[in-house]
Amino acid sequence: MKLHDLAHGRTGDKGDTSNTSVIAYHAGDFDRLRRDVTAKRVANYLNHPASAVTRYVLPQLCAMNFVIKGALKGGVTRSLSLDAHGKCLSSILLNMPLPPDE
Repeated sequence: MKLHDLAHGRTGDKGDTSNTSVIAYHAGDFDRLRRDVTAKRVANYLNHPASAVTRYVLPQLCAMNFVIKGALKGGVTRSLSLDAHGKCLSSILLNMPLPPDE
């Protein structure tokens, strides 16, 4: 199972920092997402230093917000990247495999 089977996401940017949300489709899946989608797993999956990823849990929204410093390689005005805003990061993250449900 992949993350996109249980959640959707949205990405924004501020300078060189990506702000990527993961939002459960159903409230009943949020505990599993909270357990399995940690800052460390997100950092490993995106091949980013763990110290640069901070997770904020928003239980009232059944969502998590990941702030990923340095993800945009200079930011919108400095990067030659095709995705300078980092909008595809949520799609990449949503493709992350989840461990089997316990």
